[in-house]
Amino acid sequence: MLLTIDVGNTRIKAAVFEQNTLVELFIFTKDSLLAETNNILNKFPKIKKTVVASVGNIEKELFLSLENKVEIHFISHGSKFPFTNLYSTPTTLGIDRMVLASGAVIQFPKQNRLVIDAGTCITYDFIDQNDNYLGGAISPGIRLRYESLHQQTAKLPLLTKKNPENFIGNSTQESIHSGVINGVASEIDGFIELYKTQYAKFIIILTGGDAEFLAIRLKNTIFANSNFLLESLNQTFQYNQK
Repeated sequence: MLLTIDVGNTRIKAAVFEQNTLVELFIFTKDSLLAETNNILNKFPKIKKTVVASVGNIEKELFLSLENKVEIHFISHGSKFPFTNLYSTPTTLGIDRMVLASGAVIQFPKQNRLVIDAGTCITYDFIDQNDNYLGGAISPGIRLRYESLHQQTAKLPLLTKKNPENFIGNSTQESIHSGVINGVASEIDGFIELYKTQYAKFIIILTGGDAEFLAIRLKNTIFANSNFLLESLNQTFQYNQK
């Protein structure tokens, strides 16, 4: 058994895998990392290895304190990936984006792939059919957009995500919901249309915490999987082991 841990900007997601089968999913805060990880290891004593991908501010030493219980592996820029990285600044490319690209190559071979990760930020990553990672885009996610409207203005309230009743908001709150949610959906559809101008065919993978919320609002046919990063982390680790 393998424990995969994805340390994001706002929370931690973990999953236990038996080969390529996701056995159980866990979501917790950074403050409870050690306690939650210990609970998982106690619940699944067959876990022998843990693989970690982190974009959040958590020191490696926290994980290394678990070495007496489990073998710890970190995915880094020095790890092996099944694609050629053509990013002009390869060492600045986020590990999460590299893992997602890796999973896209492994799960969808010989295809053009666009991976959209709708989390704290919305990231777009394109890998062509020859397994070249070309790059993508980064924009604020849903929560960041709500927070910025509240923090950068004097009177706009802080709201949580909600599907707008109409694209024409008839109150300040409904106008914010319309602007944020319809804005994000239109952005994603717009990016997809841009890629269509250069690539006749490609698969679209939508993942991240807001994937399921957004999937029904998008015009394009997509493959939505909110756990795609954890699955990709498992597959990237296996690729490195081979």
